[in-house]
Amino acid sequence: MKNAAMVLGIIGGAVGMIVGFFVYGWVVFTEWFDDQAPGAIDQVANADRLQMVGLVAPILAIAGGAMAPRQPVPGAVLMLLSAAGMYWGLGFGVFTMFPIAMCGLAGILAIAGMRES
Repeated sequence: MKNAAMVLGIIGGAVGMIVGFFVYGWVVFTEWFDDQAPGAIDQVANADRLQMVGLVAPILAIAGGAMAPRQPVPGAVLMLLSAAGMYWGLGFGVFTMFPIAMCGLAGILAIAGMRES
């Protein structure tokens, strides 16, 4: 179970990194475009939160996945924090459902894998 948690955490973090990259890029683009043509495009609400979650949550997932085989409890905490952060910061949608589900399941599997020797 710990190996499954590791794989799911790292894959969930990698997919979350892709989502975070595009979210961060969209925020920067809307700010730049508003400078060029004021009022032509709506600004992103909670831009700082989106950028912070897009950066931090995938890193937590990858770190938690890497820790899961040797230290399942801290790894599980990091992966569950990553899933909760992505849900809170980015919402649950077509592009975020897989990283959120993968990180959440990885955290549960890491907790369940504590009993393994």
